[in-house]
Amino acid sequence: MKRTIAIIVILIFLVVLWYLFRPEKLFISETVQEEFPTTAQETAGSASSPVVLVAGSFHGVAHDGKGTATIYQLPDGKKVLRFTEFETSNGPDVQVYLVAAEDANDNDTVTNAGFIHIGPLKGNVGDQNYDLSADADLNKYKAVTIWCRRFGVNFATAPLTPQQNQGG
Repeated sequence: MKRTIAIIVILIFLVVLWYLFRPEKLFISETVQEEFPTTAQETAGSASSPVVLVAGSFHGVAHDGKGTATIYQLPDGKKVLRFTEFETSNGPDVQVYLVAAEDANDNDTVTNAGFIHIGPLKGNVGDQNYDLSADADLNKYKAVTIWCRRFGVNFATAPLTPQQNQGG
C-alpha cells in the first residue's frame, strides 16, 4: 500500500515538473509564416501604404535571437509590430513585451523599466504580426523583448530606432 502511494506521489510530482518546465519546448520549434497585414484601403488600390515608424534587430540576451522587429502604421491608423526572419529559443509561457528602455541586456531592465504586454509569442521561428494598442507610446517604449514569464527571463531584445518614412 505504501509503495502504491509513493508511486502515485512520484507520478504527480513528475507531471507537475513537466508542466512547469515543458522540456519538450527546448527541442521543438514552432514556425509561423504570417503575411503582412493589408487593409481595405490597400486592397482597393489606395495610394497610401504602411509607414515604418521604428525598427531594430534582435540580439540574444539569455538565448540567441535574430531577425528584425518593425512597427508599422497602417493606412487605417492601426499600428502593427512585425517580426521578420525571426528566430529564438522556444520555451514555456514566452511573451512579447514593449519595454520602456533603449535596450534590455538583462532581466532587471525589463522588470524595472516597465513594459506593455503585447501577447504570447506565436512561434519561435518565422515572420509574425502583433497588433499594438493605441496606448503604445513609441517615445517611451523603445525596445521589443521576448520574455519567458514562467522563469522571468529575457530571451532576446530588439532596440527600436525611428526610421525615415519608409513604406512597407
